[in-house]
Amino acid sequence: MYSYADRIRAVQLYLKLGKRVGATIRQLGYPTKKSLKSWHREYERRRDLRAGYARSKQVYSAEQKRLAVDHYLRHDRCVAATLRALGYPSRGTLTDWIRERCPEIGKRRVGRVAGSIPKSLAMKQASVIELCSREGNARALAQKAGVSRPMLYKWKNQLLGREVPASMKRHEKPAPEHERADLEKQVELLRRDIRKLELERDILTKANELEKKGWASTCSS
Repeated sequence: MYSYADRIRAVQLYLKLGKRVGATIRQLGYPTKKSLKSWHREYERRRDLRAGYARSKQVYSAEQKRLAVDHYLRHDRCVAATLRALGYPSRGTLTDWIRERCPEIGKRRVGRVAGSIPKSLAMKQASVIELCSREGNARALAQKAGVSRPMLYKWKNQLLGREVPASMKRHEKPAPEHERADLEKQVELLRRDIRKLELERDILTKANELEKKGWASTCSS
């Protein structure tokens, strides 16, 4: 399923990240934990990987190719996001399709970093506010922003600092009486509104400081 280039890239990144399986898979968008461990064991034994598998090559229709490349172009040119959303093909195959259809992109390295559209400071601020005041999970917010989950947290740390919590989730309590439930719901909504205003204020303050240091012009991904 995966080409030699896909597999060796995964093993090299795995070693570079200190053999952190989760971090490797999140950054690449593939493979499974079992496959990555297997490739690494083979690499340790042979100091290389086999050139390829004996499996027959998967054949994709023209429509599947079109859908895959369209998804890549519409979602901030993120290969990993396209592979997760569609479940096909391999990273190497998708890269070939992109280069075939869009030669101007093929001149650069196709991937999350090189192919991503730079994010504006306003977009980062909005994403961080949504992250800190969210009710859903951070991964969904990251996909909405077209970046990885670690990148979303990196923005939070840059704009607000590491000490600011990235979630406003509260411990669940036993359900109160009906009348108190309505009041507590209103209070919670007010708290969230206040928290969002505080976050906007903190982010604007921090952004002004960073702009003075030239951060806004250099941190574009």
